[in-house]
Amino acid sequence: MSERTVVIGSKVGLHLRPARLFVKAAKEQPVPVTIGRPGEEPVDAASMLLVVSIGAKYGDEVVLRAEGEGAEAALDALATVLATDQDAE
Repeated sequence: MSERTVVIGSKVGLHLRPARLFVKAAKEQPVPVTIGRPGEEPVDAASMLLVVSIGAKYGDEVVLRAEGEGAEAALDALATVLATDQDAE
């Protein structure tokens, strides 16, 4: 299983627009991906409701996990989405 720890870059945290963009990107990946706070149970990264429910704020760390062919590339792509301030664009 591949894993990445990422710091949330959006000033509003992982809420509304940033979460929608992240979930959309997660659904486009060739492997299932989970997201969660360190030490907490991860959730399906392709579920808007579950992603928002983790309550990640600006500067918080989250852990992405994926398994299978293409997992590393999927995590790289999703880490970029999370680390970017989506509301600055």
